[in-house]
Amino acid sequence: MFAITNPDSKQPDLTTSSRRRFLQGSAVAAGALVIGAYVDFGSRKSLAATPQDAPMPNAFVRIAPDNTVTVLIKHLDMGQGNTTGLTTIVAEELDADWAQMRSEFAPADAKLYNNLFFGPVQGTGGSTAIANSWEQLRKAGAAARAMLVAAAADSWGVGAGEITVSKGVVSHVASGRRASFGELAAKAAAQPVPAQVKLKDAKDWGYIGKHVPRIDSVEKATGRAIYSIDVRRPGMLTAVVARSPRFGGTVKSFDATAAKAVKGVVDVVQIPQGVAVVARDTWSAMKGREALTVAWDDSKAETRSTDAILADYRRLAKGPGGLPAARRGDVAAALKGAAKVIEAEFAFPYLAHAPMEPLNGVIEVTADGAEVWAGAQLQTVEQATVAAVLGLAPEKVKLNTVWAGGSFGRRATPNADYFAEMAAIAKATGGKAPIHLVWTREDDLKGGRYRPMVLHTIRAGIDSAGNIVGWDHKIVGQSFIIGSPFEAMIVKNGIDDTVVEGAADMPYRVANFALDWHRVDSPVSTLWWRSVGHTHTAQAVEVMIDALARAAGQDPLAFRMRLLDGHPRHAAVLRLAAEKGGWGEKLGSGRGRGLAVHESFRSFVAMVADVTVKDGAVKVDRVVAAVDCGVPINPDVIRAQVESGIGYGLGAALRNKITLTDGVVDQSNFDGYEPLRMSDMPKVEVHIVSSGAAPTGIGEPGVPPLAPAVTNAIFSATGKWLYSLPWDVEALRSA
Repeated sequence: MFAITNPDSKQPDLTTSSRRRFLQGSAVAAGALVIGAYVDFGSRKSLAATPQDAPMPNAFVRIAPDNTVTVLIKHLDMGQGNTTGLTTIVAEELDADWAQMRSEFAPADAKLYNNLFFGPVQGTGGSTAIANSWEQLRKAGAAARAMLVAAAADSWGVGAGEITVSKGVVSHVASGRRASFGELAAKAAAQPVPAQVKLKDAKDWGYIGKHVPRIDSVEKATGRAIYSIDVRRPGMLTAVVARSPRFGGTVKSFDATAAKAVKGVVDVVQIPQGVAVVARDTWSAMKGREALTVAWDDSKAETRSTDAILADYRRLAKGPGGLPAARRGDVAAALKGAAKVIEAEFAFPYLAHAPMEPLNGVIEVTADGAEVWAGAQLQTVEQATVAAVLGLAPEKVKLNTVWAGGSFGRRATPNADYFAEMAAIAKATGGKAPIHLVWTREDDLKGGRYRPMVLHTIRAGIDSAGNIVGWDHKIVGQSFIIGSPFEAMIVKNGIDDTVVEGAADMPYRVANFALDWHRVDSPVSTLWWRSVGHTHTAQAVEVMIDALARAAGQDPLAFRMRLLDGHPRHAAVLRLAAEKGGWGEKLGSGRGRGLAVHESFRSFVAMVADVTVKDGAVKVDRVVAAVDCGVPINPDVIRAQVESGIGYGLGAALRNKITLTDGVVDQSNFDGYEPLRMSDMPKVEVHIVSSGAAPTGIGEPGVPPLAPAVTNAIFSATGKWLYSLPWDVEALRSA
């Protein structure tokens, strides 16, 4: 809000008490899909959006008498740095001084703060934060600047064209008059919002594309940043939930006698997701849950083990019944006439998100409705879910977005699962006290939502000249979109784009191409995981391309470049990565170099990886990345996100997997689901392509090319293909 801020105002008091009363809720089951209206999630391919024509400084910019400028951030920052990027955009057009810039999360209000790519939904995902806000915030910043100039011109009796703005100071050179933003804030707030604004030319940018300190660094380094795990309310109780050890299991009966005898336990209540133990502190709640006796009904639960599920996938891949996701030419005839045919199977396990801050949130039933504090990622869905469980209108739920300690997709659940749990516990306990719901690490790993388990099979052929003549591709896996509010926009002709993205639309020139998707259903709950379908399609496509190049006796770089005609941005990042990565240099024994290129979220990333393989152990020595994500708002943040994507992708490729035994998850903590260690992290170089195109996503595109680049390097070092992830390094020892 472009307005004077009360100098006596403070940050919201997280311990201020308020009168509470229990609000009778509706019969809607907690955790069920409660969004009745159609939710337009936007096209994941084009992400075409038109920002509001009129500038909206009142919604996004707040200038205080103390001369601080606060940008209201409509997206969740879970560590990816979008608060810095979004604030940079405003500071640029406002001509502010970076030292005066601040950020604050916007309230839940889809009318003002909707994601322009999602439709009437406020939320963060798909690496859209910067891309969808680019024009919107430029206009807001430019409009706020124009209002400051108008206020100064009116005060000084001069023409607006005679006034300049630089580093947060408004000046009239001829008269020597100067004023800070804070001094002009009151009068500027009364100025009309200009209908049209002139945006800066790129040559005049002082912040965009340059180094600025991250706006959240000091708060996080000093511990002042508030996460939901930090929120405390007067009289607050902590809740943990006993959930079925098998997905799809439900409560048959329970005995809370021993649990209630644990010191500190206040209540034990059944909710649709399981049995909640409510206590005065987290430890007591956990001990109470340990003492709880629950009998589970597994009649509709997943009871298969991982090997049995994979065997079922393989049977499906060999049979008919797949849905056609892409078709061109005559694949069967092309493969029949091919000089060489390569066949490969790529298996991918369930993967946990494992954010450093496990899921948690605080809910308080109030006289007027309810208030929630959480790392909210889909605010509109989460607000509506809490409202439905408590029988409230959505506007009666005040949702406070706070910092989130990671997400990687986990907090963006279509049914707002942990928000529904919070609301259900508050309802079941009569709203007598604020509730802090806490998921433990074990809860997260054993009962969370996972990147789906997926199987790819590919048969591809080349002719005697090394041209790809045919490509037959089958994918077997679950959909987490079908049945969600996002289905109408993402699923076309029965095909879930999040399963086939990066494969159905691969950039390589192949005249005869077929891709089928075999959909499977399971009670195991799945969800988007950092870079979604690209996590597996990039591995399958880029490793198969390398295998075909090797079969043709051609250099993998030259082979790709020949097939990328018509895709100049793919070719440009691939060329840059190869140049900076020393492609073509001779390496010693046991060392290999591989490359890969992939587009995701409208950004293009190529990687060259160097590995050393010794006694069957793989060490990734160096990764050189080239990235084209349009206008680079904050190069330091871009590099950090690509480095992060490399680390995240490498951990999954080296060893991460969620497995089931008789339907029960085997892993429970970081001893069994080990994250990447610093000793595993390679040296990383990130080279950013200079671009005038609109900015695109960067939070996720650093993940997909990593695994195939390293897989191809492993082959270069050993002559052995490790198609599936995580890599079976035992196969290297037996080679």
